[in-house]
Amino acid sequence: MQENVIPHHFNITQVQRSSLKKHGAFLLWFTGLSGSGKSTIANALENTLYQKGIHTYTLDGDNVREGLNNNLSFSPEDRTENIRRIAEVANLMVDAGLVVLASFVSPYEQDRENIKKIVGANRYIEIFVNTSIEECERRDVKGLYAKARSGEIDNFTGINAPYEAPKSANIEIDTQNITIEEAVSIILNYIEEKLSL
Repeated sequence: MQENVIPHHFNITQVQRSSLKKHGAFLLWFTGLSGSGKSTIANALENTLYQKGIHTYTLDGDNVREGLNNNLSFSPEDRTENIRRIAEVANLMVDAGLVVLASFVSPYEQDRENIKKIVGANRYIEIFVNTSIEECERRDVKGLYAKARSGEIDNFTGINAPYEAPKSANIEIDTQNITIEEAVSIILNYIEEKLSL
């Protein structure tokens, strides 16, 4: 079937779309344990970017699993497919000229490498929200750790499923030692050059 898929080459390019928006386009990928602060930081960063006139969109684990990926479980194979689909959607959004913020546990190193291949290394910024399992479990904002500990949730990252921490993330945020505002500032400093055309 793939031999019958012949892409059409459209006239308007990603560079032109970015030029229209007056800023660069790329993917900010937030990875870390559940409760680490990924979505909180992504939300604060998107607010700041919006105030600066940057065109953004945020993809978040729970929101995507309600729609696009509602047919996937949390098995290792489905986790990989979940991330692959999200990477493809993010790639389309970056092509549209947006700064995409993606907040996903994304526990496997190989899956994160695959995101980089799909989007392109020059358009991918990996942000490791490095919060200890003890702190995430103490926060337990959604009550998921308690459920995992009691056996109500299988394949829960950090409890009964692995998390492979990034070895060379572009940015590492330790939420136990810096504030949300400081995290946003660190990321803004890092992406300032990428935002410029």
